[in-house]
Amino acid sequence: MSNPSDKVILTVACTGAWPKKTDTPYVPLTPQEEADEIVACCEAGASVAHIHVRDDEFNASMDFDKFEETVKLVRERCDIVINLTTSGGIGLEDEVRIRPFRELRPEMASYDCGSMNWQNNCVFENSPQFLEKLAVEMNQVDVKPEIEIFDAGMVYNALYLLKKGFLKAPLHFQFVLGVPGGMTATVENLVFLVNLLPEDCTWGALGIGKGHLPIMYAALALGGNVRVGMEDNILYEKGKLAKSNVEFVERTKRIVTELGKTIATPDETRLILGLKNCNTK
Repeated sequence: MSNPSDKVILTVACTGAWPKKTDTPYVPLTPQEEADEIVACCEAGASVAHIHVRDDEFNASMDFDKFEETVKLVRERCDIVINLTTSGGIGLEDEVRIRPFRELRPEMASYDCGSMNWQNNCVFENSPQFLEKLAVEMNQVDVKPEIEIFDAGMVYNALYLLKKGFLKAPLHFQFVLGVPGGMTATVENLVFLVNLLPEDCTWGALGIGKGHLPIMYAALALGGNVRVGMEDNILYEKGKLAKSNVEFVERTKRIVTELGKTIATPDETRLILGLKNCNTK
């Protein structure tokens, strides 16, 4: 379950659904701001851009026009692998969640593999029927699911959907640890989850907030990939805001290098993950 030639796929999640300028003045929120940040992260060495968008009040959104503008601005300037969220809000209709990847044809899109009590205050619903539908739609347009795992049962959901033919091997998992309502961001939990995975898969991991660096180090030691960015963590260190997502990318690149590995280029990432769509300038 490790990548060839010690390559590490580095995903950057620049915007996410929650931080606003009141939380940090450095978070990019408009399509132009986010595209500029993604391009800078690509130039710094990031492999994949995980994209959320905001509405005109900068709240979480699945606004198709915002996605279209952001993707266009990124594709015009760099070849980073594009990964669109399907979960830019709670309680959205299926069509709203599906349309961006179906029409914009990114190489990847998020696939949240189960329901949970999000932040302990609402239900983030991903019903069995929706997951089947989502897999079918992704297969039809050659978009690879990034299977988001917030709790152990979601791994078993993915294996069930693989057995039933909705998901196609080889699978790619992203462990998202530290969200209230899901598994906490501990090394022990990450090791447990990795041991549940099928042999012929790839995976990455991230820790929310203070779990960021411990999970990164553990994921790298276990042969996995990593994600950084202001979607998950706005602090570069305790009490110090990151001034850009590029700071996270550059630090991760240094850590990876110290471990004797290298960050995968976008094209190397396409080969490792078997991606079919191609983001062209």
